Amino acid sequence: MSLKHVSYVDLPEHIKPGGFDHAAVHAQRNRLYVAHTANDSVDVIDCREDRYLHSIPNLMGVAGALVAEADDLVFTSNRDENTVGIFKPDEERGIRKINAGIHPNGLAYDANSGQLLVAHVGTPDISGSTTVSIINVAEKQIVATLPVPGRTRWAIFDATSSNFYVNIADPPEIMVIPANQPDRIARTFSIPVAGPHGLDIDSETQRLFCACDGGELVVLDAGSGMILHQEPISGNPDVIFFNAKRQHLYIAVGNPGVIDVFDTHQMRLLETVNTQAGAHTLGFDPVQNKIYAFLPQTHQAAVYVDEA
Repeated sequence: MSLKHVSYVDLPEHIKPGGFDHAAVHAQRNRLYVAHTANDSVDVIDCREDRYLHSIPNLMGVAGALVAEADDLVFTSNRDENTVGIFKPDEERGIRKINAGIHPNGLAYDANSGQLLVAHVGTPDISGSTTVSIINVAEKQIVATLPVPGRTRWAIFDATSSNFYVNIADPPEIMVIPANQPDRIARTFSIPVAGPHGLDIDSETQRLFCACDGGELVVLDAGSGMILHQEPISGNPDVIFFNAKRQHLYIAVGNPGVIDVFDTHQMRLLETVNTQAGAHTLGFDPVQNKIYAFLPQTHQAAVYVDEA
């Protein structure tokens, strides 16, 4: 066993349907930010003491949270108002909102260029609304927008290759966008399983981990797109995180409500940890090796430590 349950964090009750969505940890500040979509807010957790601090309100349909530690910034994707929020942890009340595309969701940030990628899920009612935009954070302006062939899922940035990677649900593929040429799609990797969803990367080995709705984890070479491994998982996944220190990959599966833990050195399933039905999203603290599973039925975060 690698994950040891250590505590629960009680969070505000849901105001409306929707539960929780993506979360991100600011390790230097010991803060976790989780999109509490049901409350149009971001809940803030003290990761050192594992306790709820407060919520940041008025983020309509918030779906994503992303931390840029190098620049001490937090980003949110506010799906129901078509904006991206930007703030410093010490200046939460001064959150700045930037108009984005239709229903922003996935976020990825390149600290070197100061560019934020925003992946929009769009809507079938508006032709061409499924797009990816690049925002110059310093100027608070969109500098490039690219049409994409289908609904976007999660996105990441890899500093080693200086590339953004974006999951597309259908057709199942991963798009590669260079940070130095943000107005073009450099490559597209075809995924042999339906519904690419969660996405992360091992920068040292340049392996992409793509958890798919079809119930498989697909591992690819990030340079060539060659499929290296395909492994079954417990169901329809959402958020995944790679722990480089432990060489573990955590996959949240909302139905039945588990975390699949993979050893990425041997590419084998280590364990499956029960969480709660509907718990499809995670937070990861890489310094303390903590995993936070967000439980929609009891509006809590279950806290685990990876003891490897």
